[in-house]
Amino acid sequence: QVKLVESGGGSVQAGGSLRLSCAASTARSPWYSMAWFRQAPGKEREGVASINSNGRSNYADSVKGRFTISQDNVKKILYLQMNSLKPEDTANYYCAYRGTVYYITPTLLPDQYNDWGQGTQVTVSS
Repeated sequence: QVKLVESGGGSVQAGGSLRLSCAASTARSPWYSMAWFRQAPGKEREGVASINSNGRSNYADSVKGRFTISQDNVKKILYLQMNSLKPEDTANYYCAYRGTVYYITPTLLPDQYNDWGQGTQVTVSS
């Protein structure tokens, strides 16, 4: 099991930027997918962006062109750079990990992930 710890959340005005980080406590599998999800009160958990061990990424339509997912494989940190933030981006953001023994494409399906962080709150005011 991989322990994940998110940081970087906060409160910003619309149009602002934040960068989220997710630190993994242990070495990751050779093949993996990692992702950022978010959940607003009263709404289902939504996949935001994902990346696999090859660096291939996948984004939700709602964040394409505004958010960028990246990773530092040496430090085992996953990032989410969020620009041009909107009030509808307000949510608790979670980091997730799935390690496998075979190649996996980056997925935004929450039931595909085994390990989750505790979340970090992002609040965007208008």
